[in-house]
Amino acid sequence: MKKIGVISDTHLKEPSDIIERIAFQYFSDVDLIIHAGDLVRLFVLDAFFGMGKEVNAVCGNMDHVEIAKSFPIKKTIRIEDVHIGIIHGWGGPDGMRSRITQEFEGVDAIIYGHTHHPFLAKEGDILFLNPGSPTDNRFTKENSIGIIEVDGKNIQGKIIRL
Repeated sequence: MKKIGVISDTHLKEPSDIIERIAFQYFSDVDLIIHAGDLVRLFVLDAFFGMGKEVNAVCGNMDHVEIAKSFPIKKTIRIEDVHIGIIHGWGGPDGMRSRITQEFEGVDAIIYGHTHHPFLAKEGDILFLNPGSPTDNRFTKENSIGIIEVDGKNIQGKIIRL
């Protein structure tokens, strides 16, 4: 079984200890961390790399040019027997899952961000997870992150309210 920490929309322009707290309190036992964009600056990932964690990330619409040069807009990864699409997303929240689904073929799950609203549900054959934002409260009244567990072909997730 693989455990994955999921985070998005950190929107940090300056270092903050909140990422280190998340890393040690919630992601210390994960096998991988996924950031679904809007890091804004690369230092956001330092706490995760400092723990020796593997990190997969994509670029979001608010990311600095250094992020755009370092990470793609979307990607697909395989964890055990599960294919996971990762994308930040764009536009308004209405129709978001329909838009991002068109960006992938043959995925079992899609991790996305952009809306700052946590979301976890299976629609059709795809599990969607938006971890929300752990730092920014625009568009939402709560901060959150996500966890995914993959066991063979099985995938499940949860939202963690901070």
